[in-house]
Amino acid sequence: MSYIKNNFLLTNKTAERLYFDYAKDMPIFDYHCHLSEYQILENKQFNDIFEIWLAGDHYKWRLMRNYGIDEKYITGNASNKEKFITYCTVLGTAFGNPLYHWSQVELKEYFNCDLEINAENAEAIWNECNAYIAKNKVTPKSLIESSNVTHVFTTNEVFDDLAVFDKIAKKEYKFKVIPAFRADKIMNIEAARYLEFLGLLEKATHKINNIDDLENALEMRLEEFLRVGARASDIAVECVYDVPAKEEADNVLKSVIAGKKPSVQDTEIFKGYLTYFLMGLYAEYSVSTELHIGAMRNNNAKMLEKLGLDTGFDSISDTNSISRLSRLMDRLNSDGMLPKLIIFNLNPKMNAEIISLMGCFQSSEARGKVQYGPAWWFLDNKIGMEKHLEDLTAAGHIGAFVGMLTDSRSLLSYPRHHYFRRILCNYLGKLMENGEMTANLDFVGKVVKDVCYNNAIKYFNI
Repeated sequence: MSYIKNNFLLTNKTAERLYFDYAKDMPIFDYHCHLSEYQILENKQFNDIFEIWLAGDHYKWRLMRNYGIDEKYITGNASNKEKFITYCTVLGTAFGNPLYHWSQVELKEYFNCDLEINAENAEAIWNECNAYIAKNKVTPKSLIESSNVTHVFTTNEVFDDLAVFDKIAKKEYKFKVIPAFRADKIMNIEAARYLEFLGLLEKATHKINNIDDLENALEMRLEEFLRVGARASDIAVECVYDVPAKEEADNVLKSVIAGKKPSVQDTEIFKGYLTYFLMGLYAEYSVSTELHIGAMRNNNAKMLEKLGLDTGFDSISDTNSISRLSRLMDRLNSDGMLPKLIIFNLNPKMNAEIISLMGCFQSSEARGKVQYGPAWWFLDNKIGMEKHLEDLTAAGHIGAFVGMLTDSRSLLSYPRHHYFRRILCNYLGKLMENGEMTANLDFVGKVVKDVCYNNAIKYFNI
């Protein structure tokens, strides 16, 4: 039997009451994820648990690599069953890793399987879950609806085909699927395939010869995203750069179009200007910005060439760009172009710096206009979430927090919301029992409900 019990991560009775009476049954608003809108539209029944659990999930791939597993059993040509059994074998001794918890909870929640995940039980789990999938006709739609999800914000490049979202809307699912606008492939001018991506944007808009053409094309695409319901945008950079003159960015773009490879300085000029332009554009159209900083990407060139992007070879950057973030926010604010902003930080040593900076740019425009995003990627584990709550409550305001997201490519990731909710309720429950805050359970419970769901609904104007 599984070690996961009803009071999992809840260390006192107050925490249990907060979770079961206020948090557990709140809906889920997934305002940032990497699910495939095409997979949701197709809604094809899965053949086996590998397809849902391991295909495309680089969190799990990294864990297997850390155990010395050959790539054959991760992304190679081993059978689905072989890969699944290998993962179970690896997970069985990954004590303390969030996947050790998440995977066990996913088995119970989605397949009603209580077997503890390890090498001994791997084949039995494979058989039991596959039988469940066949009997219950498990599909993307059934998984999302059973998770009590109301909204899914996918992450889409500016040139993506948006017709799929109209088709999903006609399906009349119980949840809405809405794209978030992401221009990273147009911002990353140093990428080997940059001109190819620029060509895709041109195909969706018009010929791009200079920075004015690019700005116009991006605005045209944002308007198309808004037509299908977009409420959010996403920017991901390792660090924030200085904002140069528009003419400098124009010169860089023209030289790259002409076939010249950009220097490091060129790249920083272009990214610095485009970050400023995009955030101002988002403010103009009342689109919230999700700014992800602190990821050092594609560290392993050999594996990047073999497997491509987003396959588990990124890490935490030690670049601290807090002063440049300050100057960017100040310039946008002075120009009347600072959008609602959620800052996702991947380096925990910057928590206090960013949270204190947030407080300099709040306004009555929205409760928590500038947000400290939830513990993200390498930090969305028990330690990372607890530290996030400690730092947020110390220098920010928990009552304004928009709560958790999945940031995942896996349809089984929604238990991460309940993982966070248990940690949230345990954090507040300990403070209550220690006499460090009000003992009014209903009063605190309302804040818990707000953090779980209500704050995000208001923040994104749903």
